Amino acid sequence: MTDAKAIVRLRHALDAVPAYKPGKPAAARDGVTTYKISSNENPYPPLPSVLAVVEKAAAQMNRYPDMAVTDLTQALANHLGVPVERIATGTGSVGVLGQIIQATCDPGDEVIYAWRSFEAYPIVVALAGATSVQVPLDEHARHDLDAMAAAVTDRTRVILVCTPNNPTGPVVHQAELDAFLDKVPEHVLVVIDEAYLEFVRDGQAPDAIATYEERHNVAVLRTFSKAYGLAGLRVGYAVAHEPVAQALRKTAVPFGVSTIAQQAAIASLAAWDELAERVDALVAERERVVAALRHQGWPVPDTEANFVWLPLGADTEAFAKAADGAGLVVRPFPGEGARCTIAETEANDRLLEVARSFLAARTF
Repeated sequence: MTDAKAIVRLRHALDAVPAYKPGKPAAARDGVTTYKISSNENPYPPLPSVLAVVEKAAAQMNRYPDMAVTDLTQALANHLGVPVERIATGTGSVGVLGQIIQATCDPGDEVIYAWRSFEAYPIVVALAGATSVQVPLDEHARHDLDAMAAAVTDRTRVILVCTPNNPTGPVVHQAELDAFLDKVPEHVLVVIDEAYLEFVRDGQAPDAIATYEERHNVAVLRTFSKAYGLAGLRVGYAVAHEPVAQALRKTAVPFGVSTIAQQAAIASLAAWDELAERVDALVAERERVVAALRHQGWPVPDTEANFVWLPLGADTEAFAKAADGAGLVVRPFPGEGARCTIAETEANDRLLEVARSFLAARTF
């Protein structure tokens, strides 16, 4: 039998693709409730009204979904006050991000983004054969927009601005974003990635939709996975001017957004007032956890998302092990820090106890 490895030729670009490390599930433990706080999931169960729509839509699973995602696109247009022609949907915001890179980058083109930021960025860039240009965060775990502007070359095609930044939490501010955009060539697409928008309470955070309306090279990327609690259904969208939005629809996976996902997203938009109560509760918990961690002595950066960042450096894996021993699964980034999702109150309390005990044996 012929060795397939010796014959099948795979793309060299795959050699540059880093592996995505998903948050592992919390293993069951005798006598203790375990919590997975590694994936920034919404801890609340689906709203009854949304679940009823999902159950009804499931009866149509033998049929292909509407490939044009017509009803959801119209609902988003109404919700955001933008034309339907300027909306493109996909399988979560990461799916739409892949569409953006496919639509803009040829092999060798450059994509600039802060680092550390969303770990899917280098994956989707590498899959397109493009080159990642990673600009370090500043000392406050924030985007260094001046350095990002300085990194632009004639090969730059896209700049990704993750706000709030995943995994560290801070937002960029409108004034600094405007100053940054003034420096970016008009042919370079700037994507404002707002996966955690609904958790933001900083009054200086950008109005991304207003910014996109003023600038033809700005697109806004959002998702239903976080605040809306639809992580398992995979639906996200971009708002962009017509040429870009049209290109994103061309690069979308056909029938990628299921009927169930579409109907759940529409129902979630309609139920936003009810969902907002849950978001407010998570924000209150975030503020409580951040205050407690800082009181303990942790140098936690500002966060406007549904997670906190612990800058642990070389102690990251030791902290993750200690958390695991207490029934908590956090998201470690070895040598840098750990991201911890704001979850159920008991999980948050346990995180604070693990952090207090760990810090007692460590100095910064």
